[in-house]
Amino acid sequence: MLPETGSAEPVSESSNPEALVDWALHRFAGQRTIMTSAFGMEGCALIDMIARRTSAFTVVYLDTGFFFPETMTLLERLIQRYPRIDFVNRGTTLSPQEQKERYGDELWKRDPSRCCQLRKIEPMKAVMEEADVWVTGLRRSQSATRQHLRVAEWDWRYDLLKINPLANWERRDVWEYVQRHDVPFNALHVRGYPSIGCTHCTAPVEGSEVTDYVRDGRWSGQDKTECGLHGDGI
Repeated sequence: MLPETGSAEPVSESSNPEALVDWALHRFAGQRTIMTSAFGMEGCALIDMIARRTSAFTVVYLDTGFFFPETMTLLERLIQRYPRIDFVNRGTTLSPQEQKERYGDELWKRDPSRCCQLRKIEPMKAVMEEADVWVTGLRRSQSATRQHLRVAEWDWRYDLLKINPLANWERRDVWEYVQRHDVPFNALHVRGYPSIGCTHCTAPVEGSEVTDYVRDGRWSGQDKTECGLHGDGI
């Protein structure tokens, strides 16, 4: 059983996401709590849950300089839909042109892990240094590397508490929530993109439905399925 504080109901590993969000917002009120998102469907659902329960919250995103136009359009919709949420870009200041000049053209093809290090992992370290509690939209069934995810766990890499309210859900649960609450989501999801990252490293997955989640379209043809933001192998 996770600890109980304030008016939030006690929760456990089997608690539903909304109960976990309630618990986290009460339990860690006054602490430096942030959510990070790349605005996949899971992140959009979680933003909606948080927005329904608090008058102010910060969602950090890392604009890599290679976001899909659909992702930027979605971000504008989210900003308009949730005016009490503070959407903060903490992406790299290294422009695509500067990266090309320093590391050569199309680094994402030659060394995708190095590209992720520059455009995602290094900026994320700076973000985590300013946080005590980190809320994510990760789910256990997203990949083998996430199957042991807990709803609340200590992240030794960043030395803070990590809350994963959607850990128990399947993509179909996320889709049902999004539909029920008319939550904005990325148009690419209905065009065969189960998981969405940077333009150069994300491809549609043939036969994929909006209720499916696979990472086959990420870094296709390479021995890589995660960018590394969530620790070793994740």
